[in-house]
Amino acid sequence: MWRQIIPPIDKRSAKSFIRTNERIRAREVRVIDENGEQLGVMAPFEALKMAREKSLDLVEISPNAVPPVCKIQDYGKYLYEKDKSDRAARKKQKVIVIKEVKFSVTVDEHDYVTKKNMAVRFLHDGDKVKASLRFKGRQMAHRDLGYKIINRLILDIGDAGLVEFMPRMEGTTLHAILAPSKKAEQQQQAAPAAPKKAAPAPAAPAPVAATSAPETAPVADPVVASTDAVTVEA
Repeated sequence: MWRQIIPPIDKRSAKSFIRTNERIRAREVRVIDENGEQLGVMAPFEALKMAREKSLDLVEISPNAVPPVCKIQDYGKYLYEKDKSDRAARKKQKVIVIKEVKFSVTVDEHDYVTKKNMAVRFLHDGDKVKASLRFKGRQMAHRDLGYKIINRLILDIGDAGLVEFMPRMEGTTLHAILAPSKKAEQQQQAAPAAPKKAAPAPAAPAPVAATSAPETAPVADPVVASTDAVTVEA
């Protein structure tokens, strides 16, 4: 059976879609050398020849430019620096998570307050909140009760969140989505970290005033004490 031989592809190049060396198909490229100086526009094979003479690679760094921009550099080092910058960018990105708080038509006051506080905490943490209420059986005939609970939640949350999707029905579930308000986010970013309280220094002992024994203090008679001691030994 005939099989087509496919040239090996660098897995890192396939992952990031970066053309290098012979895989650059443009008719002309703008070339930058390893020192960052522009060498002008030339055919890819001429630029590749210059890169080979310096034991480096020809890397297409801007494929959408006209003509594409290529740089003579170490391809492995280029990928390392690119991955490092991508990781740093990902660390700065903030992932917004949607957390759901579920209610029921027959929710009691204590349970409602607990879940409302959870929603406020989620919003302060920068996450979105999906408030959902599911109707069961004959409860579908009393949708107004569900709307009252969700609308009450929106009012109680107040400035902590903004309504992104007003309460609406999807099947047997009523839900609304709340997003963190810009005011709450600014307050969270502006709030400085609470400084650690230094341990209180131990109090210096109070100076003890030297007191002299009163002149009238009774003094034990050494003769009597010696006599008693002799009497005991006898």
